[in-house]
Amino acid sequence: MGEKIRLGISACLLGERVRYDAGHKLDRYLRDTLGRYVEWVSVCPEVEYGLPVPREPLHLVGDPAAPRLVAVPNGRDHTEGMQEWARRKLALLEEMDLRGFVFKSRSPSSGMRGVKVSSPAGMRRGAGLFAGAFMERFPLLPVEDEERLHDPARRENFIERVFVFRRWRELVHQGLSVGRLVDFHTDHKFLLLSHSASSYAALGRLLAGAKRHRIEELYTEYGSGLMEGLKPLATPRKNTGVLRQLMGCFKKRLTDAEKRELQESIARYRAGLLPLIVPVVLLRHYAIKFDEPSLKRQLYLFPDPAEMMLRNHV
Repeated sequence: MGEKIRLGISACLLGERVRYDAGHKLDRYLRDTLGRYVEWVSVCPEVEYGLPVPREPLHLVGDPAAPRLVAVPNGRDHTEGMQEWARRKLALLEEMDLRGFVFKSRSPSSGMRGVKVSSPAGMRRGAGLFAGAFMERFPLLPVEDEERLHDPARRENFIERVFVFRRWRELVHQGLSVGRLVDFHTDHKFLLLSHSASSYAALGRLLAGAKRHRIEELYTEYGSGLMEGLKPLATPRKNTGVLRQLMGCFKKRLTDAEKRELQESIARYRAGLLPLIVPVVLLRHYAIKFDEPSLKRQLYLFPDPAEMMLRNHV
């Protein structure tokens, strides 16, 4: 399987008793299933910042764009201390070269969205102090919280983005080259189309005008567009369009029985009666059978083995 992917995670999700009440929020899927394929780097902002277990609960107050982190009920303000700790921690995490992060939902330090913020205008929503700083420091990194990962579609989306980001970082480490970037774009064609056809087209236009950009700017713009383009969910409707497009590559080479089998598997997937892996395996079989080099390199059909295993769990 190769080297495990390194992901950050809120420590309580691994069962560590670091919450304000000395409890935890163990997520067994993250620990026992995803944990077989990734190396977790656990982080608890409150404990690492220096607060005890158990401790007074914390909440956010003020402007949702720049909230204060305050203890309940004594009102002790931990904002500056937490921000200073976060700056040091983020520098350390950058050296660890993470490929993503799973945050604890609704946490005043680690919630990535929808965290309650008490303001004079009433209850608002924002991001926890550490999660907000993390996403600002690493805008390309795939991030999710454990509640959203309970949704199978979002879980698969996160897994795909993590593996694509790993491949992207490996490409960058090889050295900047327009040719390698074009090959990368080609290899991810159908995967990108399953998420956002407009993003795939925009990235294609960027590469077509590559000579107008410095190579560093080209990579920066492509990487940003790539990760943003993978955020929309790959819905059954979008996947069906991709599957039919792939089927068209074999249309003249399939027997009538093979066409019917493939068409039926795609239709049954579209109706929610079969998982995506069924028509994908059929298309993969034909890519190998007919020795189609352009399709045998498609990550949509031939993902990393660990990625394929995880997608089968979804």
